[in-house]
Amino acid sequence: MNIATATKPHDRLAAALAEDMAAVNAMIRERMASEHAPRIPQVTAHLVEAGGKRVRPMLTLAAARLCGYEGPHHIHLAATVEFIHTATLLHDDVVDESDQRRGRPTANLLWDNTSSVLVGDYLFARSFQLMVETGSIRVLDILANAAATIAEGEVLQLTAARNLETTEDIYLKVVRGKTAALFSAAMEVGGVIAGSDETRVQALYAYGDALGIAFQIVDDLLDWQGSNAIGKNTGDDFREGKMTLPVIRAIAAGDTKERDFWARTIGKGKIEEGDQAHALDLLTQHGTLEATRQDALRWAETAKASIATLPAHELRDMLRDLADYVVARIS
Repeated sequence: MNIATATKPHDRLAAALAEDMAAVNAMIRERMASEHAPRIPQVTAHLVEAGGKRVRPMLTLAAARLCGYEGPHHIHLAATVEFIHTATLLHDDVVDESDQRRGRPTANLLWDNTSSVLVGDYLFARSFQLMVETGSIRVLDILANAAATIAEGEVLQLTAARNLETTEDIYLKVVRGKTAALFSAAMEVGGVIAGSDETRVQALYAYGDALGIAFQIVDDLLDWQGSNAIGKNTGDDFREGKMTLPVIRAIAAGDTKERDFWARTIGKGKIEEGDQAHALDLLTQHGTLEATRQDALRWAETAKASIATLPAHELRDMLRDLADYVVARIS
């Protein structure tokens, strides 16, 4: 696919970065190999080659190119970002007891939880090896902090689950941790490795942060309004007691009877036939789905505004279009 024939923003971005992405994919295949433990490349390949869009590594490549970088280390950093992302997915599927990812059986279902956790650990270790090879302490600091923040966000989400007192502020902290941290780090290291000035680096960071928040809000909405065709089961968040933004707002707006319903379903996990449909009715009645959609749109606008001052470049325009595309899934 080339830029002229690509219609979706992430496809145009992939076409513009095709040569770099080929080098990233080659590095991923090389570094996920294991001489002594063949299960590592088996488990990793199952997820890495499952058709993901590679948005996060493309952000690193785009940021580096947008800043005029001509060296080799953006490839290492893009592979690092993908390894961190893949490791978190392996761990998430174990924590969530998921059986489907990207429309395919999860690694923990095909192998076991132990394999998924240990292979995820291996990919985290590999990602740090790749970071070190860039020779940049600041890059190492950014990505190491992102890895810690992602884990922190996941733990915060775990403690917030089934807690009806969870606030919108806590929700945003979860989202910034588990999702936006890697988006923002992916953009930031692209600028840092290119030696860009601090103003430009912070603009890239702000774009990644806002894009990541919009991305996660949309994912949470799709759990209510999407279809199983998108590669995840609708209603998973409800069944797992996750406190996403539409639910948090519906609980705050509800009467005593509604709060009792949420306490039984979300709080205690006692879900009966028809409960999911009733929950959706409550979200619709209180307008929380539409309010949350508007939040996602505002974050996409924030992302676009963050890079408006960067020099004119086709990659900058593609990143702007990508922000629109992320939220178009629920428009």
